[in-house]
Amino acid sequence: MDYISEVNINEAIIHVLDNNADEPILNEQRLTLNEEVYTFLLKHIQRCLKDEELKYAKFKEDRNIVKEISQDYLSAQGNFIEVSKEIGRQLFILMQSNGNIPSADLIVVSISTERGNMIGIIKMDYVKNYTHSINFNGEKIDIDIIPDHTGLPASSQKIQKCAFIKFIDSEQEYDLLVMDKQKKNKEEEYGSNYFINKFLGCKVIENERDMTKNFVRAAEEWTRTNFNENADKAEKVRSSIKKKLKQEENLNLYEVTDHIFGEDKEKKASFVDYVSSEGVQDNIMLDRDWIEKKFKRIRLKIDKDIDLYINEEAYDDINRFQIHRNGDGTIDIVIKGIINYIEK
Repeated sequence: MDYISEVNINEAIIHVLDNNADEPILNEQRLTLNEEVYTFLLKHIQRCLKDEELKYAKFKEDRNIVKEISQDYLSAQGNFIEVSKEIGRQLFILMQSNGNIPSADLIVVSISTERGNMIGIIKMDYVKNYTHSINFNGEKIDIDIIPDHTGLPASSQKIQKCAFIKFIDSEQEYDLLVMDKQKKNKEEEYGSNYFINKFLGCKVIENERDMTKNFVRAAEEWTRTNFNENADKAEKVRSSIKKKLKQEENLNLYEVTDHIFGEDKEKKASFVDYVSSEGVQDNIMLDRDWIEKKFKRIRLKIDKDIDLYINEEAYDDINRFQIHRNGDGTIDIVIKGIINYIEK
């Protein structure tokens, strides 16, 4: 996965896309990037670029206005304000065609990164905030609390939909980075896939982080189902998988299955069948950065009523943390050499 850590904002603009209006309100002026506005935008961009839901995507061959005008801008042939306004129009057209798409402010940014220049599109769905109103009733002051339905998400809140478009090169692995989080209760299928399919006209492609996450998730689900009442065997599977993930650059599904289950053909077949049905490929490219972050802090949920958080160093130190196998499917987890503890 191409992780982007160096971001500079060159220019930015905001447009108002109100689904209850007949037309979008399109800005004619770039944002004034004073320290406060710059920091607000930068934090949102950095959070988006670090979000685990951010994926690689390639533009489809079909004609798409967003693709065309973004490429014009990135090749120094397009005016930033006019490009951003057309992006706003295209998104607003889709919003008007489907009432389930929430109103939002649209941020369009030009950024420089270590991966090259990009144009960013961030849909900032409104959040409900509260403010006060002050009225005068004769000589008396009447202060009330009223809802504000057009608040922007704070820099600590997550964005649902965004894209960062690169200059298209036929030899590159992807054309854009895209995030399209879906609500759990999709009222209408069109409204749930409009951003990638209709607006951007692209298709998501799997990268190393996706492959790694998918394998870890599928392996854990299989383990929970098959060893729900055998903590000993479940721990052996999890430990074996962690060891292979930390040691190898890439995994072969059949080799790692042999390593985990040995001669148990039934369990091997069951494991391979399940993870394959979840989209795991035979050869899994691993994302070392994601693995390091994933196992830096381990959370154990024990018998539904104990939560244990432990960092990787302590987990691997037999002088501080140890697992004793009781031979009946149960295990004892021993925390050793405690010098100090506090209650929270």
